[in-house]
Amino acid sequence: MSRSPHKRSRRPVVLGAAVAAAALAGGLLITLPGGASAAASGLADDFNGDGYRDLATGAPGAVANGKAKAGAVVVNYGSAGGISASRHKTTSQSSSGVPGASETSDRFGTELAHGDLNNDGYGDLVVGSPLEDVGSDADGGSVTILWGGSSGLSGGTTVSDPNASGHDRFGQSLAVGDFTGDGKTDLAVGSTGKDVWIFKGGFTKSGGAAGKLRFDARIESGAYPRGAVQLTAGDFDNDGADDVVVGSAAGNFVHLGAASGPTFQTAVGTGYAGALVAADFDRDGHDDLVVGSDFVSVTDQTAKGGYATVFHGGAAGVDTTRSAVFTQDTAGVPGADESHDSFGGTLAVGDVNGDRYPDLAVGANFETIGSASHAGNVWVLRGGASGLTGTGAQSFNQGTSGVPGANESSDLFGDAIHLADHNKDGRADLSVGAGGENSDDGAVWVLRGSTGGITATGSVSFGAKSVGIGNSGEDPMFGDAMSGS
Repeated sequence: MSRSPHKRSRRPVVLGAAVAAAALAGGLLITLPGGASAAASGLADDFNGDGYRDLATGAPGAVANGKAKAGAVVVNYGSAGGISASRHKTTSQSSSGVPGASETSDRFGTELAHGDLNNDGYGDLVVGSPLEDVGSDADGGSVTILWGGSSGLSGGTTVSDPNASGHDRFGQSLAVGDFTGDGKTDLAVGSTGKDVWIFKGGFTKSGGAAGKLRFDARIESGAYPRGAVQLTAGDFDNDGADDVVVGSAAGNFVHLGAASGPTFQTAVGTGYAGALVAADFDRDGHDDLVVGSDFVSVTDQTAKGGYATVFHGGAAGVDTTRSAVFTQDTAGVPGADESHDSFGGTLAVGDVNGDRYPDLAVGANFETIGSASHAGNVWVLRGGASGLTGTGAQSFNQGTSGVPGANESSDLFGDAIHLADHNKDGRADLSVGAGGENSDDGAVWVLRGSTGGITATGSVSFGAKSVGIGNSGEDPMFGDAMSGS
C-alpha cells in the first residue's frame, strides 16, 4: 500500500520551548541524549519517533525459534546518514510481547503496512501472515500490529478475523488510511473472500480497533487467485476521506471512503493486478491510481512483458476515461518490452528529486539481463505538472555502475520496492528487495535520492545475515516484501 507523500503528511516537529511544553501536555515524549525531550515525529513510518523515516522489510521464509519458514520482519532505522545494516531490529512471533508463536510455515512478514494507528506520534507496523494456521483452521491467516515507541517496535496486538469461517488467508492484503473521514487512521484487511474489513481508528494496545465495518469487494466467485489479492488507499475525489481499491483476478474495484464505510464507485481493468499504488502525480488535488499488470494474458496486446496504467483522479473518483499506459517500449523508458519480464509487478511512490511531484518506481523481478534470467530491474518515472512521463526515466539493476553486486539468474531484484526519504534531505531514496539473492537468502539495496533523481553513488546493500537472519538450510527470502511497496 502507498499513500500520496503530499497529502495530510505530519511534518517532523521543530524543537523549542513552546513545542516542548505542548509535547509535555500531550504526553508524546521521547528521550534524547543529555536528558532533553521532544515530541515523536508523527511520521507514519517512523517507528522510533526520531524524525527519520524507517524501512520495514519482510523475510517470510526465515527460521524463527527453530521453526522453518516461520518468518520475521526487519526494521532498519533512518538517520542523517540514511539506512544501514547496523541500525536494525528484527522481530518474529517469538519476540517478547508479540502475540502468537513462531510455527512452521506461518510466513510472518508476507504482507506489511504502516501508520500511526493509536495516534501516539509513533509509526506502527502491521504484519500479515496469511498462511498461519489458526487453531484447526489451516491457512486461516493472522494480522498483528507491532507498536512503535521511543525504542522502536515493541510488543503487539492481534487483529482478530471477524469472519474466520467465511474465508482463508486473512491478511493476504493490507492498506492503511482514513477510510471513514473522521481524522483517525483505519486499517483495511483482505482475504480469499469477497469481504474486506475496515478496522476503525482509535486503536489501543489492549483493545485493538475502535470498531469494524465490512464491505463487499465485488469479487466474482471462483476467481483465482481468490479474494482481495491487492489493496491500496488514496483520496481520488479529494473529499478528505481515503478511498480503497481492491485488486483481484476479476479486476480492480474502487470504493469511495465514507463515514458509513466504503461504497463502490467503478471497476478499473478486467485482469489481475500485480500491484496497486496511489499518488497525486500532477498535484491537481486528486490522487491518481496506478495498476501494475505484470501477468499479461494471450489476449492482452498492450505489452508482452507487463505494463503500468495510470488512471487520473477527479471530482467523482477514479476517472477511467483519462489514463496513460507505460511499458518498456514507452518513449524515454530504458529497455525493451519482452515476454514474461513482469514489468509492473511491484510499484512505489515518492518524490526522488525534491520537486514536490511524486515519482513512480516500477519493478520487473523477472527481467532477463544478458544471460541472467529473472535477474530483475527497477525503473523510476518522473511526475510533473502534466502527470507521469517516460521522459527522463531511470533504470537500475545490479549491473548498473555504483550498484553493489552482479546480475545473476533468479536474484529477483525488484521483488519489493519502496520510496521514502530516510536521511531527511527532502528527497526519497529507493529501496529494492531481492528475495532470490544468494540462493534465496535475500538482500536489500538502498539508493539515494538527489536533485537529479535517484543516484547509485553511495548505494548500500546488505543481506539476511547482516540483520541477524540465518539460513539454517531454509530460504529466508529477506527482501520479498517491504512496507509501503
